[in-house]
Amino acid sequence: MSQILIIYTGGTIGMMTDPVTKVLKPINFEQIMDNVPELEKLNCKIKVHSFEEIIDSSNMNPEIWSELAGLIEANYDDVDGFVILHGSDTMAYTASALSFMLENLGKPVIFTGSQLPISAIRTDAKENLMTAIEIANAKKNDRARVPEVCIYFDYKLFRGNRSFKYNSSKFEAFRSPNCPILAESGVHLRFSANDIRQPADAPLILHKNLVNEVAVLKLYPGISPTVVAAILNADVRGIVMETFGAGNTTTDQWFIDLLKGAVDSGKVILDISQCKVGTVELGRYETSKQLKDIGVANGYDMTFEAAVTKMMYLLGQLDDPKEVKRLLEVDLRGELTVS
Repeated sequence: MSQILIIYTGGTIGMMTDPVTKVLKPINFEQIMDNVPELEKLNCKIKVHSFEEIIDSSNMNPEIWSELAGLIEANYDDVDGFVILHGSDTMAYTASALSFMLENLGKPVIFTGSQLPISAIRTDAKENLMTAIEIANAKKNDRARVPEVCIYFDYKLFRGNRSFKYNSSKFEAFRSPNCPILAESGVHLRFSANDIRQPADAPLILHKNLVNEVAVLKLYPGISPTVVAAILNADVRGIVMETFGAGNTTTDQWFIDLLKGAVDSGKVILDISQCKVGTVELGRYETSKQLKDIGVANGYDMTFEAAVTKMMYLLGQLDDPKEVKRLLEVDLRGELTVS
């Protein structure tokens, strides 16, 4: 019988309303199990690791990501798959980060959570948890069906580094418009085999060193030179720049000069679009040609979450900004589509 490791970090799935204060408070995993007796019917053994201090996902950080990655590495040879219970607010960041940290991943790492506590009458937690375990346990020809870091929510399985949370009030919390869903749950579990990445025939390599010296420059009409300069001159190594449409920005000379000065000083600037659907096409319009000429990296159709965590990952591996820029534009873990 196969074995699945559930890593319980916290989140709404593990909350219960205090009968006195009516405030949601964390519960331990044994109490979660009490609410899902159906888990005993699954055709797998369940092993559990619960964080000593349950974490609100708003407090997630690279140190916790490293702890999660270390737990996966430590148990990698002993289990068939992993399910991580995590708050939905920053789930896409954690899933994206782990996708880069776990090189040559050959087993499922499935994130899930819920919009309502597991004790609530209309909770989505039970279905999300049960199906996430089924997916982590799914095999074909004795190989994992989904050897990727994924998010399972509301009957759909998404590639983790292609997802973002878009809704806080519906069970359909996540979307992944630039990448097909990898599986869908209904009467049967249906896998999109052609869209699932296959693992390299190589051992797992863990990358724990993430550098969080990353700033964000989100453009808007009328943004002032003072604001742009403050961000570009910050003591950071990388800047994720959210631009308009297909990667376009103002062509005002002061703006181009500030960007060029930052690039020339050794900072890496990554251009991603504020649009949720579509891709950056540097050089297609006059308003982005100069960005390409001065060395801004093309983020293609990466999500904001993937862009930030990929920058952290590459800055942790490399000192040469030109090599960081080159790899930002390369599809490493299925996080972008090169046009």
